[in-house]
Amino acid sequence: MKTVHKIAAARALYRLVHMGRSALGRTDHTTVVRDGVSYELDLSQGIDFAIYLDQFERTTARALRRLTEPGSLVLDIGANVGAHTLRLASLVGPNGQVFAFEPTDFAFGKLQRNLSLNPSLASRVLPFNCFLTESGETDVPGAIYSSWPLVGGTELHAKHLGREMRTASARAQSLDSALSEHAGRKVQLVKLDVDGYECQVLRGASRMLRIDRPIFVMELAPYVLEERGSSLAELLSFFVPHGYALFAEETEKRLPSRADELQGLIADGESMNVIARIA
Repeated sequence: MKTVHKIAAARALYRLVHMGRSALGRTDHTTVVRDGVSYELDLSQGIDFAIYLDQFERTTARALRRLTEPGSLVLDIGANVGAHTLRLASLVGPNGQVFAFEPTDFAFGKLQRNLSLNPSLASRVLPFNCFLTESGETDVPGAIYSSWPLVGGTELHAKHLGREMRTASARAQSLDSALSEHAGRKVQLVKLDVDGYECQVLRGASRMLRIDRPIFVMELAPYVLEERGSSLAELLSFFVPHGYALFAEETEKRLPSRADELQGLIADGESMNVIARIA
């Protein structure tokens, strides 16, 4: 299903929930517990509303649960409000660690608030307010999509209906640099979802790909890759030469490794969730 259709369905359901809560004297702002994790939510935001309904990226959550090893180092690249970050912190256990990367001021502030609500899990998380790219000399984009409003909203993306949010506090850094400074072990798993900036992230991760060779759980959206000046072919070029193969996130069925064949499986405006691992 195209993201625009998912957002349309979420907006219709949000209106019903909003009216029901309003009748009870409740606002869109609430704190909930899901899978033992506390979140502070604004229900007019798409990601927050999905967490509230316990429907946020459920197939991805199941894949992460299957693939995360206790005691390991896991990266959440494109952490947003921390929906997966905190669950990953639970999965790695007290001897593991999660590095959470989020460049927008809006989402990073919400991530920090959700970490503060879960102190036992927050101690396992190292948050980075940075834009991962080829090097620290790269300019950080002034705004990046990290909000999916369910009410009102102007200047939204034509296909996925996201809103760009400012990155005033973020700095540019390569992933290899961040790992060399802070990681004391190999990376076991990477959740990568950065709305078209995947190639920029991977250009700065050559050492990790060559030496650590972690499993990736990621979203493929060719149309947003193209908007950022990259392509599905370029994205695959970071994986296939290193011995990676792609698998469907839910079924783990092996997928094509040729860009043209893979692109044929993803309609314009749609995305596909995949697992990339050493074959």
